[in-house]
Amino acid sequence: MTPNDVIYQRRVALLAEAERSGNVAETCRRFGVSRTRYYEWKARAELYGLAALMPKERRRPQMSGATPTHVLEELLSLAVSRPTLGARQFADALLERGFVLGKSSVQRHLVANGLGTRARRLARAAAIVAATTGLSTEAAREETPFGFCLFSPGPGHLVAVDGFYIGNLKGVGKVYQLTAVDVFSRFAFAWIIAGVPNAQMAVAFLARIQRQLRAQGTTVRAVLSDNGPEWVSSDFRGVLAAQGIDHVRIPPRSPNHNAVVERFHQTMLNECWRPAFHRRSFHSVKQLQAEADAWLLTYNFRRRNHGDYMRGRIPGDMMSSRKKAA
Repeated sequence: MTPNDVIYQRRVALLAEAERSGNVAETCRRFGVSRTRYYEWKARAELYGLAALMPKERRRPQMSGATPTHVLEELLSLAVSRPTLGARQFADALLERGFVLGKSSVQRHLVANGLGTRARRLARAAAIVAATTGLSTEAAREETPFGFCLFSPGPGHLVAVDGFYIGNLKGVGKVYQLTAVDVFSRFAFAWIIAGVPNAQMAVAFLARIQRQLRAQGTTVRAVLSDNGPEWVSSDFRGVLAAQGIDHVRIPPRSPNHNAVVERFHQTMLNECWRPAFHRRSFHSVKQLQAEADAWLLTYNFRRRNHGDYMRGRIPGDMMSSRKKAA
């Protein structure tokens, strides 16, 4: 938990306690906050949502004596191209190129960029080699951040599903999002629900996915999920078995095996929910669903996906091109 998270939780707790007790003055005294500041936070939360109480990130100022960016880039390139050298040798190599940097400064920059030890530099170099040439070593497997690759031969052959906690919204309660992403085309679906997802909701969500995929000219053949109670329930597995749909479950504590939908959640959080909660307040699940549907139109039919697999293609185009080819 970061310091900003602590500040955010304290602000949320202040508003919640003041609402519960009904005594703003006493609550502010207990929390050591002025009433002026309380009403400022309250107005901000009502206008933009609780997410607006998170402190804004401030960039570290560029000091006059700081190491220039081009020198730092030169150092980091050396660190992964010659990973067995030490801080003094890196300083000597920089000096040969006309850059003066002390060994203590070299070590400080290496630590700040996750390259402070020889083992880390070797692992990073091995990961880069594995990504560019396919040569894999034990160090590369331990270091590589590239996630888990999923394959699907066509639309509907593998649909990844997962749940995502949106937040506890005033007047609405706890709100979750059930998400499905077609692995082949990255075509996505989202259903906003109030309360914790259960087996009945998972079955209803599967029916929604099937209807929307039929509208795109395809059907669900296999479902990929984690081991959440809604996905491993007998009701959900029974419906899959009755319809001849394969159920693939990822290993416990291995979210990278469901990387497609996990990455989509991050995209939707950054491009849909965070901007939406800063623009307006929501008072019902219906409003949230309308917001999600509007954004999904852009994501599925207009937004280019620049991931390694998609390479600038649009999910809707992937879905329709495969349908025409079939």
